[in-house]
Amino acid sequence: MTLTLIDRTRRTDDVTDHAAEQGTDQGVAPEAPPAQAPDPAPRRAAGREADGLAVASFVLGLIGLLAFNLLLGPTAIVMALLSLARRTRRPGRAYLGLALGVADLVVLAALVTVNGTVAWNLGA
Repeated sequence: MTLTLIDRTRRTDDVTDHAAEQGTDQGVAPEAPPAQAPDPAPRRAAGREADGLAVASFVLGLIGLLAFNLLLGPTAIVMALLSLARRTRRPGRAYLGLALGVADLVVLAALVTVNGTVAWNLGA
């Protein structure tokens, strides 16, 4: 696809140069080359990436409530903030991921306060 864009640019330049040569001979002003529209593919890829970050932050925040909240909580928060900064189409999931990441850290703080350790204690 990049080669096509380069070829179009070259062809446009060649036509413009040729028209400019003819325009100066005939006294007609040369036409400006047509403006090329930006490629929408990077925008779509960024949108998908932001949506994926929103979903991943939600899932990691949810799993972090049960295990590895020290690791998964901050990761969920960072992913949620990145997806919101990249304007995801799923802001609800990003905000839930952010809330669950914060909840992971609150659960971790409660466990550290009660047990004095960063480990779950399910047995007696």
